[in-house]
Amino acid sequence: MSVPNQKPPRWAAALAYPELNLVLLDAMTLADERGPATLRHEMSHVALGQLGASWPRWFQEGMAMYLTGERFSLSQYASIFQAVRQDRILHFEDLSNDWPDEPADVSTAYAQSVAFVDFLAERHGPSGFGELIDGVGRGEPFETAFGKAFKTSLWLEERDWRQDLPLRYSWIPILTGGSVLWAVLSLACIALYIQRRSALTRRMREMEAEERLAELTQPQTPLTNPDEPTG
Repeated sequence: MSVPNQKPPRWAAALAYPELNLVLLDAMTLADERGPATLRHEMSHVALGQLGASWPRWFQEGMAMYLTGERFSLSQYASIFQAVRQDRILHFEDLSNDWPDEPADVSTAYAQSVAFVDFLAERHGPSGFGELIDGVGRGEPFETAFGKAFKTSLWLEERDWRQDLPLRYSWIPILTGGSVLWAVLSLACIALYIQRRSALTRRMREMEAEERLAELTQPQTPLTNPDEPTG
């Protein structure tokens, strides 16, 4: 289901139309463990739409994920990590109005949007975001309000964020992630078991060889004939 003349993307689980103060989602999704977060995400879109009308798509998605706590996902980290390694980080200019269609690019777009919003929050804090929202609410273009609020340009902030990506997104968090960590520990336990079992088998063989050697080198007692007189 969607509003007239607007075809929903095939990957969408829920839709928000801030200009209509409307949220559409399958009621069955509310029973899912992520249902409440999905609803809060879409409500964040509606709330942001009530505060201004010229938000770039990446900012809408990034803010919704940031406000609903969807910025601490290992899968999002992995998406950006892979995009950095393959040199396919998307430009926010290209995410202002349109959104990718391919699932891998969709994941990257969401992940880098919330990562960039988080980056801006670390740099400028709540007061900067308050000024930005107020500026757009007064009817200023987003980039104009951005420059006034953060005392810099969107282009410069994106450049700094991109330069920081290789340091922020390395192998370490992926290799220490929960599932990977348990897999590594399991493999380590199996390797330790095999090593100890091999050592035990080797020791048993050494003991058997020592026993056979002792039997071969032990002095033999001369046999006597019981019918032969002695003394």
